[in-house]
Amino acid sequence: MRRIVSWQLLLVLLLATPAFAEPRCANGRSKDAAMWLSIAHPGLGEWYLKGWGAFRRMPQRKFWYGFVPLFGWPGYLQVKSARDAWKCRTHDRLFD
Repeated sequence: MRRIVSWQLLLVLLLATPAFAEPRCANGRSKDAAMWLSIAHPGLGEWYLKGWGAFRRMPQRKFWYGFVPLFGWPGYLQVKSARDAWKCRTHDRLFD
């Protein structure tokens, strides 16, 4: 019985640590959600990180070039946008 209690305590301690918490950007938005939105379409994750709002707040180049086959979706720009969103970047540079 004592061994079961120690495993339960260990499990609670492991799950309660901040290392297992969902990663967030400085503005409190989820990195995971931003990344998956950018995988769905380039630019959406960055727009989410900016707090949605007006369409002009979206990274326009990433969004519109996202419709170009193999460059935008699926392709380079999709991966670039997901990586930028994961790193909490909201710029609109296509190459760097």
